[in-house]
Amino acid sequence: MTSLTSLKGDDAWAAVCARDPAMDGVFVFAVRTTGVYCRPSCPARQPLRQNVTFYALAKDARAAGYRPCKRCRPDEISTHQRDALLVEAACRTLQGAETPPTLKALAHEANLSPHHFHRIFKAHTGVTPKAFGDAARARKTAAALEEGRTVADAAFGTGFQSLSRFYDAVAERFHVSPGALSSGGAGEIIVTAQASFSLGVVTAAFSRRGIASIVLTDTDSAGMEEIVARFREALFLDGGADFEGLISDVVSAIEEPALAQELPLDIRGTAFEERVWAALRKVPVGTTASYGDIAAAIGAPGAHRAVAKACGANRHAVAIPCHRIVRADGALSGYRWGVERKAALQRNESVDAH
Repeated sequence: MTSLTSLKGDDAWAAVCARDPAMDGVFVFAVRTTGVYCRPSCPARQPLRQNVTFYALAKDARAAGYRPCKRCRPDEISTHQRDALLVEAACRTLQGAETPPTLKALAHEANLSPHHFHRIFKAHTGVTPKAFGDAARARKTAAALEEGRTVADAAFGTGFQSLSRFYDAVAERFHVSPGALSSGGAGEIIVTAQASFSLGVVTAAFSRRGIASIVLTDTDSAGMEEIVARFREALFLDGGADFEGLISDVVSAIEEPALAQELPLDIRGTAFEERVWAALRKVPVGTTASYGDIAAAIGAPGAHRAVAKACGANRHAVAIPCHRIVRADGALSGYRWGVERKAALQRNESVDAH
């Protein structure tokens, strides 16, 4: 026979006074004056402390000569205990699911309405089912990364339906704030991929919002140096083979410029720069425009020097076609990735346009 009188009587009595349903199933208390034993949450009138004895198990109270309370029915599972078991089962489902089950599916499994299930789940865990599932997938992703799996494999292999959700999960793993992700602050996650093309090497930097940078260089190392310089405080991950499809889309857009409009770009600049870059994307393939033309197009006809500076700040080679911009006399002027490469891009587009 197990009595809790000396073991944790004070804590048990506090639970009885609070009628704490969370303690149901942990112990029962017996009342000497009534001869019954109850669960901690029993709604009956509170007995005097000196008349109460605590037992770990109901069978111990019965062995001591007490009978179960007809009001709280301590030998049966309580509503709180039943809900706890349902929530535990749902947690196991969320932790083991390849793709996150819907609230409706979880509620159906528990034989409850979605609203009621959501309420008891949050009451028992402190978080919503969605938050619990997101955290479970984040832990799985972190474990996958620690095992050396590639970025995209880790993302899609743990139930994420988009790379943006994956970036959020990795951000949580590395304690990166959502604000840093959206603003490009310190600790941002950048996935890189590289490929050869007709004019050298293209290096792309992928953020959670899209392609954050495209650079054209002669070598792989030069491309990575430029990306690293652009995102100095970022956490860099190599996309590897899993990003072959995405980098091939970038190469296709360089070789066939009409496809560049389809690329999802993460464009970051000042308000003026973004106005200029938007105007650049409207310059037709196979044609050129002057800095003055772009200045006029954005309603700032005297700002051709500022336009030139904005072109120099462009980080999306070809996708934002600053290579189509020339001086008023038609000369090529400068180009971030080399004047010879700029001339080649213009020649290629001119041939394609005709």
